Formats: sequence, C-alpha cells, structure tokens
Amino acid sequence: MKSKKDPGSSAGPNPGFSRRGFLGVGLGSGAVGVGLLEKPAVAEPAGAEVVGPQAVPVTLNINGKPVNLTLEPRVTLLDAMRNYIGLTGAKKVCDRATCGACTVMLNGKIVYSCTVLAIDAQGKEIQTIEGLAAPGELHPVSAAFWNNDAQQCGYCTPGFVMAATGFLKENPNPTDADVRHGLGGNFCRCGTYMGIRKAVLEAAETLKKGGASNG
Repeated sequence: MKSKKDPGSSAGPNPGFSRRGFLGVGLGSGAVGVGLLEKPAVAEPAGAEVVGPQAVPVTLNINGKPVNLTLEPRVTLLDAMRNYIGLTGAKKVCDRATCGACTVMLNGKIVYSCTVLAIDAQGKEIQTIEGLAAPGELHPVSAAFWNNDAQQCGYCTPGFVMAATGFLKENPNPTDADVRHGLGGNFCRCGTYMGIRKAVLEAAETLKKGGASNG
C-alpha cells in the first residue's frame, strides 16, 4: 500500500501505492504467521497483561469525534462501526480483505476495516464516508461519482469513494491507467468501472481547482 509496485501487474504506471499490492503483503505476512504456529508455545511471563476475552473499554476517534464503546478484543473495526455505532457506509461483503467494500481511512491511509481490530484502531484518526463532507453536502469525489453514473446497485460505492479519496491524496494528477492500477483493490459486481475511472479523473480536476474537501 505504500510505494511498492503491484507485484501482479506488468511494467506500467505506478501511481504511488497499490491496494492489491498491500493485499499481497498481507497474504505473505499470513504465511509467515502460519509458520510461527509450528513453533512450540512459549508461556507468558508472570504478570503479563492479558486483554480479553471479556469485553473491554475501547475509544475510537471517528470522523473527528471520540466514541466510547465496550467491546470484545476480537471485534473488528468494521463490525464496531456497523453494529455498535450505526455507521453503515462501510459494507460487510467478503469479510476477507478482498472486495474493498469496507474501505475507510486510518491516519489518512486507506485500509480494509474488516482486517483491523477495533482495539488496535485506538489512538488513530478514523475517517468514514459519513465524515467526508458536512451533512447535506457532497465531497468532490462523491459528487463526481454521481455525475458519471459510477454506481449501479451502489453497494460497493462507499468503499470506492473512500479508496478514490485516498488515492487522489497521493496522486493528484492521475491518468486513466493510474486510476485503474490504484483502485485495483476494490471490486464492483455491477461492472461500473468505466464510470468510476471517469469520476476519479473528474474529482482530480475539481480538487485541483479548489473543490471543498474534508480529507
């Protein structure tokens, strides 16, 4: 997700980060984790703090406001937002870090919220699609999606809007190929990719002209 070229792409534009590349890193890390399971278990040192399994206090800073919750440590950020806070913009689809429908920003970086534990998101700035613009207003990226019919059923749209917003922070002057590469970690079952790419390019122009943004 940082400045690494997508390992699955051919020689082409590298817009600065690839969510698909990030997924590859995550899978690689998982493989390492599996290897660790083969080692003998090591007892925790005496007096080591153990969190859970019972519910514990958790404070999340979401869209600039602290939210105090009591959650089991296994609850993901996605489930905390949807089931405990009522922020349902991020969608739960694959729940396996594949589709991108649950994309939010964590300290300004796009992440799959189904892969982040709520307890680990404490102390970080969480931004969801509900916080991109003031009530009753549209963020330039959201407006561009509307203008270009970049949604059909709309279920994947919040994730795409958040991914596009993060992408444009890193790539303010993208080409169509850059957009195709940079949003490779989000999928639309309805197949509105052409409209999505046009929307991101339009939003880039709007933002360069001083379009309002809470990002």
